[in-house]
Amino acid sequence: MPHADAFATLHDLLGRRILVLDGAMGTMIQRHGLGEADYRGERLREHSRDLKGDNEVLVLTRPDVIAGIHDAYLAAGADIIETNSFSSTAIAQADYQLERLAYELNVAAARLARAAADAWTARTPERPRFVAGALGPTNRTLSISPDVNDPTFRSVTFDQVRAAYAEQARGLIEGGVDLLLVETIFDTLNAKACLVAIDEVLEALGRRLPLIISVTITDRSGRTLSGQTIDAFHTSIAHAQPLAVGINCALGAREMRPYLAELAALTPCYVSCYPNAGLPNAFGGYDEDPPTTSGLLREFADGGLLNIVGGCCGTTPDHIRAIAEAVAGLPPRRPAAPCCGNRCAPPTPGPSWPR
Repeated sequence: MPHADAFATLHDLLGRRILVLDGAMGTMIQRHGLGEADYRGERLREHSRDLKGDNEVLVLTRPDVIAGIHDAYLAAGADIIETNSFSSTAIAQADYQLERLAYELNVAAARLARAAADAWTARTPERPRFVAGALGPTNRTLSISPDVNDPTFRSVTFDQVRAAYAEQARGLIEGGVDLLLVETIFDTLNAKACLVAIDEVLEALGRRLPLIISVTITDRSGRTLSGQTIDAFHTSIAHAQPLAVGINCALGAREMRPYLAELAALTPCYVSCYPNAGLPNAFGGYDEDPPTTSGLLREFADGGLLNIVGGCCGTTPDHIRAIAEAVAGLPPRRPAAPCCGNRCAPPTPGPSWPR
């Protein structure tokens, strides 16, 4: 079951050591060599659209595969595992004509991760494990027109994105996550719609959950796809009072370091970092081995940059095990004052909470 007070427990742990996040889900799913029949299962056997590639539907059709991946990352030393819900919004699932399953996908994803984390916590109660509800960026953007001939055109509205995220957040929360992770942000306006949705859902449920916000710097320009610098991004989301802010995806650790250092210098929050296993090769794969990735991240920790560390695309349980070993015993970054603000205090009556 969710930790009774994830804020207090996480604050205590983050003050004592660097916490380890899990690694890539898609990379591990690919290793299973699943076919169309696996994605369909019995329930979706007659579905009209091909489903291979919709990794999120596997929480319903091959839950054993997803549970096994969670277990492998926990065995490797992860303190926090992410739900297999990166693209479980109605907007993203529309590509597979599965919009109607969005809420159910998130509940199921949360329950699978919850069961795995609880089993490991029961074995070693002195070391609790946490479940982060993963909310990805969706496959549509609010800041950039998909039509090169019409820069004013948008394929989706802010309210549609907010509604999709609200449905996802509610499913994750009701499925039992400990915290929410808004990740791989390439368009901050999409993220802001997500943050509004999260606030509205938490208010409606009378709940409070820690929040981690993680941006993607798309190349060595140091900007997001929608053009924001690290400083501008942080200014745009600081109102959400996250427990931690960080960077993930697009870059390997070596390329990510200057942007992480910039973020760590300006934020009062805890800092998270989960890079890819290097830059992609000519075939779109990732070649950076666990010793290399973990060695680079140990340097980040030695430099006082890290509170939460893990892996993104191309990383595996072997990477996470090496990372956990590399940062073990190293002191965590000391933030000036964690900026989760009134999110860390007990909820107070009234419609203004938790804004």
